[in-house]
Amino acid sequence: MKMYLAPHRHRHIRTNPVNRYHGMPTCDVHVPLNVKMEKNSYIIEAVIPGLKSEDIAIEIVEDVVDIQGEFPQIEEEDVKYLRQERPTGKFRRRVKLPTLLNVKEANATLEEGILYLRVPKAEEALPRTIEVKAK
Repeated sequence: MKMYLAPHRHRHIRTNPVNRYHGMPTCDVHVPLNVKMEKNSYIIEAVIPGLKSEDIAIEIVEDVVDIQGEFPQIEEEDVKYLRQERPTGKFRRRVKLPTLLNVKEANATLEEGILYLRVPKAEEALPRTIEVKAK
């Protein structure tokens, strides 16, 4: 699994996974996501059964997480499918989160076909308590 520390980019990134009209590459597969917000971080869960960690690339830029990969095509000789629902092809999901992210502290694990990505909020996005002094 690759995680990229990407250089600064434009902030106008669409969250639609397949968007032919805004310059994003088309994708063959829609990967379902859950996005949870905790006090100091976000957790993204992506359902990607059958993939290995080296088949997945994750890029984080400012407040956007980009997850992409490809489900391999299964080649079998002399097989005629009556129904084929197993996903094959490329996928890409971009998620814009409400705050800037701490890319250096992000971590990802792949467990039983589910990618778990924890991305802490950037220090400047965390709530602070300010002491009020009397004069």
